[in-house]
Amino acid sequence: MPAYRIILADDHTILRQGIKRLVEEIPDMEVLAEAQNGAELLDLMRVHTPDLVIADISMPGIGGIDAAREIRRLYPEVKVLILTMHKRIEYLHHVLAAGAHGYLLKEDSNDELAHAIDTIRRGRRYITQRLAENISDYISQIGADDMALLREPITVREQGILKLIAEGNCSREIAGILGISVRTVQNHRANMMQKLGAKKTADLIKYAVDKSYV
Repeated sequence: MPAYRIILADDHTILRQGIKRLVEEIPDMEVLAEAQNGAELLDLMRVHTPDLVIADISMPGIGGIDAAREIRRLYPEVKVLILTMHKRIEYLHHVLAAGAHGYLLKEDSNDELAHAIDTIRRGRRYITQRLAENISDYISQIGADDMALLREPITVREQGILKLIAEGNCSREIAGILGISVRTVQNHRANMMQKLGAKKTADLIKYAVDKSYV
């Protein structure tokens, strides 16, 4: 059986190297390349042809969810496993909506990574056990109105911009990081303020902190 080819994406070098070590301990696995952010990951996708991408949610610029959505659009045969510290159902909701095939908590990667990769390789989705044990009961107990609350009012792109705002970047700096125009950043900022009922930047930052975007 040919090696199962994987690209890793995480802006924390030590964590990325730890995941690489875990992957390489699994038989028939090959790490093709490593990326420090979503933009670098998408660049690597133009050069390599992986079977699976393992990506963090929170990376500078293009995060894991945006990258997953783009990979699913451009390379539908490639699977995506999101590796994250976030335990909130909202994040799982957005990850699955983006077309990712798996959601694994970083703290459980030592125990679950091999099983997660094998599950995805066999054509099934994988949800980290810590959430999978409760998600069925959670969904069965809430109604349509509550399910609507899981839908983030701002888009994934806006979430990325909001994260950069909360980190103290001005519109020009954000434009440079994301490779978009200052006007586009300003439009996204205005849209977010309208959607969230924010009166000032401090309100946006508070929202970002409450949602654990930073």
